[in-house]
Amino acid sequence: MTEVQNGQVKRVSNSAIFAGCAVFVAGMVGAAYASVPLYRLFCQVTGYNGTTQRVEQYSDTILDKTIQVTFDANISPGLNWEFKPAKAVNPKIGETLQVEYTATNRSPEATTGTAVFNVTPMEAGAYFNKVECFCFTEQTLEPGQSVSMPVVFFVDPEIAKAAETKNIKTITLSYTFYPSEPGKPVAALPEGGKTEAGKL
Repeated sequence: MTEVQNGQVKRVSNSAIFAGCAVFVAGMVGAAYASVPLYRLFCQVTGYNGTTQRVEQYSDTILDKTIQVTFDANISPGLNWEFKPAKAVNPKIGETLQVEYTATNRSPEATTGTAVFNVTPMEAGAYFNKVECFCFTEQTLEPGQSVSMPVVFFVDPEIAKAAETKNIKTITLSYTFYPSEPGKPVAALPEGGKTEAGKL
């Protein structure tokens, strides 16, 4: 291949072209792998796409106003588990509660799953604060084993002030368990879960 530079014809070697293409492809692959954890971090910070917030402390403000919180549980194909949601609750906004999901391994061998989650309506994601949860943590169950998995949360009192959320009466927290291999990076798992209760 040739190119014109300062009025002179300069030959570009095939090896230089190949090296340039290899660097470009490597950069694109690296960007693709980085995009998943970066997107997840963006969602957790902003509440985008119904992603809940992770906090280290309880709310210090409790409003004299309740909101219904319902729970949903789903299993992705390939994971032979029974997964049951917690019962619906009606906490005061700002009140910290603990609920429990349960999972049972129905397969004849030990299997591992990892849960992803979201909140609907999506606008409520930025105000749904989880102090403790089992999301993005590998859960390995022996054959027939059942476990209870707690979720500790509160709804941020600011939800009652924001124009887009002040009229929300019900929030649904949804988890979907995907099969995984022990030690497999979480970023390699499918992203998302559901966007509507009852749908994957």
